[in-house]
Parts: sequence; C-alpha cells; structure tokens
Amino acid sequence: MKLVAVGKVKEKSMRSLLDEYAKRISAYTKLEIIEVADEIAPESNSAAQNEQVMKKEGERLLAKIKDGEYVILLDLHGNAMSSEQLAAKIDQIFTYQTSQITFVIGGSLGLSDAVIKRADLRLQLSTMTFPHQLCRVLILEQIYRAFKIMNHEPYHK
Repeated sequence: MKLVAVGKVKEKSMRSLLDEYAKRISAYTKLEIIEVADEIAPESNSAAQNEQVMKKEGERLLAKIKDGEYVILLDLHGNAMSSEQLAAKIDQIFTYQTSQITFVIGGSLGLSDAVIKRADLRLQLSTMTFPHQLCRVLILEQIYRAFKIMNHEPYHK
C-alpha cells in the first residue's frame, strides 16, 4: 500500500500522527509514504499559471505510480464512503484485482486532468475543506480502521 502526496509535512505534531498510523498499519501491510515537491502558487497566479502548477505536480505524482496499481484519488468531487464501505472496497481490490493500492493526495490547487484520468476510484473524505496535511492523517486513520474492520478486530467507534 502506498500514499503519494504533494508537499512535505513539516509540523512535528502532524508528522507524529502520521508516524503513529503508519506504525499501526504496518501490522497489516507494508506502507510506503511518498512526498513529491509542490510548486509555488501565489494568489496572483492566472488560471493558466495555476493549470501549469497542477500539471507539474501531477507529473510528479504520476511518476510515483506504477502500472497495475489501483489508484484511489482523494478528491472533493469523488464518491463518499463509510468506513465499512472503504474496508469492503479495499478487501475487494486485494482479493480480485491487485495487492498494490495507491492513495493520492494532490496539491492545494487541486489535481491535473492526467491524474484524475489515472484514478481507478475518486474518494471524497468530506464535503468540508481540510489542510492537505490533515487529509493525510485522516486517510491513514481510515486505512488503519479498514484493516481492523477487515480482520474483525475491535476499534473505537
């Protein structure tokens, strides 16, 4: 399992949470977290400049995704799922499709069309907007929860 995200997590508290969930997930599967460089995107950018930023970040993301990987894109325009539905989907992918699932988190401006086209599933974490670093914590927590559900193990509700 892999998480590929634009930008680096600099805050110690966020890094600590990411490390904790990565450690918990490692009891179930190997997890690789890959951070790709983000582009500077000032508020004064034109729409065309923002497209270029998303294109460059998208190319970096796509370079970290291999053929045969099932790509789950975190996307505000994706499908919402309950924790149980996500667990069932992950279980289904592992059973019938591939053992390599890659979760992708884009940059602050969004995702390039090329990344969206590469996605096998577009997943909406929430209709609310969260900082991208917090999204990483949220998806890792949900991955951990999914493994607990798939293994019929208790986890707080």
